[in-house]
Amino acid sequence: MRIPCVLMRGGTSKGPVFLASDLPESIDERNEVLLSVMGAGHELEIDGIGGGSPQTSKVAIVSASSHPDADVDYLFVQVMVSERRVDTAPNCGNMLCAVGPFAIEHGLVKAGPRTTEVRIRNLNTGTFVCSKVQTPGGAVTYAGNTRIDGVPGVAAPIELTFLDAAGSKTGKLFPTGNTRDRFDGVQTTCIDMAMPMVLIDAASLGKTGCESPAELDADKVFLARLESIRLQAGLAMGLGDVTDKVIPKPVLLAPASSGGTIQVRYFMPHNCHRALAITGSIGLATACVSPHTVAADMLGLDDNAERLNHVRIEHPSGSIDVALAYVGENGKTIRASVVRTARRLFSGEVHAPEGQRLAG
Repeated sequence: MRIPCVLMRGGTSKGPVFLASDLPESIDERNEVLLSVMGAGHELEIDGIGGGSPQTSKVAIVSASSHPDADVDYLFVQVMVSERRVDTAPNCGNMLCAVGPFAIEHGLVKAGPRTTEVRIRNLNTGTFVCSKVQTPGGAVTYAGNTRIDGVPGVAAPIELTFLDAAGSKTGKLFPTGNTRDRFDGVQTTCIDMAMPMVLIDAASLGKTGCESPAELDADKVFLARLESIRLQAGLAMGLGDVTDKVIPKPVLLAPASSGGTIQVRYFMPHNCHRALAITGSIGLATACVSPHTVAADMLGLDDNAERLNHVRIEHPSGSIDVALAYVGENGKTIRASVVRTARRLFSGEVHAPEGQRLAG
């Protein structure tokens, strides 16, 4: 069973990108195909093309959009590594970096002479993103001089602007109605800006926020406490029982140590990210400029503080810069942009096990 496929790096993530028309229409059949193709259910994903890590076990599904404000639709699928299970609740901003180039190269969007804007509707959250792709001479180029932490080398810049990310899953920027909530005696901020997250001062859990992902992943007592807070936050945010969901994401916050605005350790949700999710960076930057959140309090910002136009978020592999714009009535709406890179790694056909019924 051969399925056309392009393996792409998007930001600090990697995974196959498919045209929706090349996959089964039935959601159950599609998910079963993806589980088999990626090799889910084994820690190395040895019987598939997954990379044995949540960052490299991701799938993007792209199709032409029927929405008047979008050129293409993008469905993100997080394929679990050690479990045969997928989650389509969240968006993924890193794989989103690959959607614009893919759409242009597959004829879904006509390339401009220098750059091309691809209007993307994320089906996971119903939100919209504008992706500006470098297309000199009317063709996508991946060559450039932009460097992002967590990825070796340089590549062409891809600018992503999140147009309406507030309340992506819950309908509210602060789903509990508060800028701070207490779970298990720990002060948190529950925020939903591109990605539902529960933000926690690392010190309140006995951490410095400078620990490596491996150190945090090895501390089972800490992980159990973090999960307890996440489950309570999920209920308070209106997400229900999130035991088998990857949202909300728990995030440890700490003062910056390398000249940035703030330092974070982002969980996915049971393993610490080796860098930082793009959607996570959007929500974190927003929390930094929203008074009375755990992040704003850490920065010493209050109602009278001048609003930041730029936030640099330090993570285990370096940092991510987020540009902020304030639009709408009295600048109440926050619009965030990041610059990332992507690369087409190979294109061809991936083989699904015999007996699985495919589209067409």
